[in-house]
Amino acid sequence: MTRVALYPGSFDPLTNGHVDVILSAARICDELVIGIGAHPGKTPLFSLEERVALIKEACGDLVAARACKLSVRTFAGLTVEAARAAGAAIIVRGLRNGSDLDYEMQMAGMNAAMAPEIKTAFFAASPAVGHITATLVRQIAAMGGDVSHFVPAPVLRALDSKRRTAGK
Repeated sequence: MTRVALYPGSFDPLTNGHVDVILSAARICDELVIGIGAHPGKTPLFSLEERVALIKEACGDLVAARACKLSVRTFAGLTVEAARAAGAAIIVRGLRNGSDLDYEMQMAGMNAAMAPEIKTAFFAASPAVGHITATLVRQIAAMGGDVSHFVPAPVLRALDSKRRTAGK
């Protein structure tokens, strides 16, 4: 039986913290589905298509090296419905700190009430990436700061390109 896990998020942009969770999750499943949530009320920095491409470019080979299949898809609506659509029995979540744990436990409880067949697996962030947030990366990059230690190389190039285009 194939073990499928869904890692949902906005990934705007993909950070090294996300990659850390992706690599951890790839060790417990046969297929890892990255689910990019589409939120109509938000204006993302990267389009859904750009985020899909960046995740595939940054993580495809890394996940394959762990004998795990990677797929990336977008979804709108409930995470448990996205998990069901992907055939996932596991929802993957990353934890940076105690505040994340409090919030994620609430979400896991609600998801379990709606979809008891789907379990949530938590992965603690590695110390080297526990401080990284996509929000801070966007802010630092927008002000011309160096985010090279916080994002994979393809994302860094895309951020630089966005900044150059916005400056014109």
